[in-house]
Parts: sequence; C-alpha cells; structure tokens
Amino acid sequence: MRPTQDDRIPTVDLQTDRAHPARVYDYLLGGKTNFAADRVAGDLIVEEWPGSLASARASRAVMHRMARRLAETHGIRQFLDVGTGIPTEPNLHEIAQRVDPAARVVYVDNDPIVLAHARALLTSTPQGRTAYIDCDLRDPEKLLADGALHGTLDLDRPVALTLINIVHFLSDEAVQPLVARLLDALPAGSFLALTAGTADSAPEQAEVASRRYREAGIENHLRTRAGVERFFAGLELDDPGVALINRWHPELDDGPRLADHEVMAYAGLARKP
Repeated sequence: MRPTQDDRIPTVDLQTDRAHPARVYDYLLGGKTNFAADRVAGDLIVEEWPGSLASARASRAVMHRMARRLAETHGIRQFLDVGTGIPTEPNLHEIAQRVDPAARVVYVDNDPIVLAHARALLTSTPQGRTAYIDCDLRDPEKLLADGALHGTLDLDRPVALTLINIVHFLSDEAVQPLVARLLDALPAGSFLALTAGTADSAPEQAEVASRRYREAGIENHLRTRAGVERFFAGLELDDPGVALINRWHPELDDGPRLADHEVMAYAGLARKP
C-alpha cells in the first residue's frame, strides 16, 4: 500500500441535509455512505422504477469494462478519473493494476464525503501510484495546475480521461468546453471514456429518475445518442462506438445481461489522434 497524500483527512462539511448525486448513486448500489436526503431521493426513484437498482449496477459495471479494455487492449497505464464518486470496490485503480501493477490513477471529485473517504482510493500497489484531488470538473484550470496531478501522471504520455456518470449533471453549454479543455491538456494517444444518461432506451423510466433528481435539487440532462457522440468529435471512436451500456463489450464481465429498456445510459471510448 502506497498512499501519496497525508493520511490525515481534513474536517469537511458533508452537507448531509441535501441529496448529492454521488451519494444517491451509492445508495442505489447498496452502499452505506449516504444520508437520509439521499435515501429519500433513491427510494422515490425505486418506488416508481424498481429496475433502477439493476440499471445503477450496470452503470458501475461498464466502468469496470472500460478500465479493462483501456489497460488490456490499448495499453493505457495512466488514468485521470473525474467525478469519481463514493469509493466502491473494485475501484478503477484496482482494475487497472490487476492488468499492470505499475498503473497510476488520479481521482477527482468535489463531494466532501468522497474527500472524507479518500483513503480508500489511495491503496495502490507498491509499483503504482494513486492520488486524490478535491476539485470540481467545472474548474479545469485548478485541476490542471494541481501538484498531485503532475506528481502522479506524466502528461507527456497517454492518459485515459474517464468521465463516468457525471456529464449528465451539466448542460451541453457548460460541460462541452470543460471536456475539451481537459482533452487539450493530454497528449496524442490519450483516450476519453465517457458514460451519459439517456431517455432513448427507456423514456418512461428515465423520466422518473430525471424528475426525482430535479425534485431533490439535482440538475440533470438526458442526451440522445447523437448528443453523446458530440463529446467524441475529432476523436477516433473505439468499437462499438457510442452504445447503450448493456451493449458496450458485455463479454468483458460475467454479470447479468440486461435488455435495452433496463438501462438508461450510453458509453463511448475514443482515442485522441
């Protein structure tokens, strides 16, 4: 185990009086790092759409498959994971370091409870490294200037920028320039791995989740396939292109196979030329 930051976790305001998307997601995954406001929002979704629990697990599973494909097929050894969420085993670095123990991962999130649990994200192999940065996707300049980023990753070598279950909490006008700025900072041969919520496959169920999030004060924007494909403009899309998460390389795990109407997210992986 090789933590790269001070073991002392600072005192933070966990803002437990209002729902947070990372904690609602943790609750839907069966986690314990959530509070009453998060559980209320989650229960309202499940009440109207019982299949949301399986859909949440599918959203987590596709991250595992993306990390495996990046490491196994594309030889990526450096990862910048923005919007990490509550630590849930296996975390991204554990998947990548199974392929190569020397893999390096920088986790980024702005949720104070993720910061409070950051120790779980710093359990690297001796050969590799992990770091955690308390930062918001909406402040890419702060992230790109952070010493932990440059002390952990070599930005002259390919990096996988992973944006899992985060872009649907921002509008196109807000998030497209942010993704472009982060990609601009990475060298050729880097990858963008992204998932985004959609109503294409299950419009009624997606409306339930979207409405309940809004009622809890959580902004969200569901996108069509074409809307998700815009994130990959100028990049070389990996097989099978932008696909529903149940159709994105399901052979890479032995989990349950879900039908299209049981999921409400797209996944895509693309290389920066």
